Amino acid sequence: MAPNNGTRGNREASVLGVRPIAIDIEQYDDVCILRCHGRLLAGMEDDYIRARMEDVKKLKCSRVLADFKEVPSVGSSGIAFIVGIYTSVVKQSGGRFVLTGATPLVKHVLEITKLNTLIPLALDFGSGLAVLRTERADLQPTG
Repeated sequence: MAPNNGTRGNREASVLGVRPIAIDIEQYDDVCILRCHGRLLAGMEDDYIRARMEDVKKLKCSRVLADFKEVPSVGSSGIAFIVGIYTSVVKQSGGRFVLTGATPLVKHVLEITKLNTLIPLALDFGSGLAVLRTERADLQPTG
């Protein structure tokens, strides 16, 4: 099955020297891969972040890997995005969610909010896919 992709960015943010937000979505059967780029901060395209979250929910993937290796930091909008996707996949459909490639600042925010105790973290894309493939229902976060 070919991936279902989508990208949008903010030209104003690029002019200001901040990498535009981009959330690319690829779907392979029941697996969605979210490749996130740029800073997911409040006020920096909240409508775009909400729209991408809705796009993911409409795909009804039971397994989601969010690749954050190109996200230097997150704010309240980024946390809302992570929690929204996690809730729609894990809590509402019994699926699996894993966040990969978290940078030190992203890890720090996840620790402060205690989301690292709820959301499985993987060092890289390959180990994230391994977490999604496991059949164990008692997965524990590794953050």
